[in-house]
Amino acid sequence: MTEVLKRGFPGMKSVKDMTILQDAPPPGGFPSIRIERRLPSTGPTGVAIFAALAAIMGYGFYKLSERRQEKRFEADEILTVRKIVQPVVQAEWDLRYLEHLRKEREEEAKIMKNVSGWKVGEPTSRHRWLPPLESWDKRPLI
Repeated sequence: MTEVLKRGFPGMKSVKDMTILQDAPPPGGFPSIRIERRLPSTGPTGVAIFAALAAIMGYGFYKLSERRQEKRFEADEILTVRKIVQPVVQAEWDLRYLEHLRKEREEEAKIMKNVSGWKVGEPTSRHRWLPPLESWDKRPLI
């Protein structure tokens, strides 16, 4: 029914009879379409994080090298003191060992006094002599 009112006759004889109506943009054009992603800034950039971490690590390595120098100096100082004191400590150990050996020989002489031909202090076997592994009285030297 609308066709009769619009064209004056029912139906359409051909598509070519239609008036050409082309879509066009509104005057001034369409508004621009935002196609890029505009995400809010969520923190520092990767370069800033890398620079901060590099600075922190550089400071850490600097402090590490300082501490190593201090420890090396302390170790050198301890070694120097030990080298100075070592002859005195060795002399004390030698005196302790000689005193221990003297007591052992006195005890050996007392125990073996009834055995004929026994010589105090002579080895009973042909083993190689080794110094004692531990202090005979278990006292620390220093």
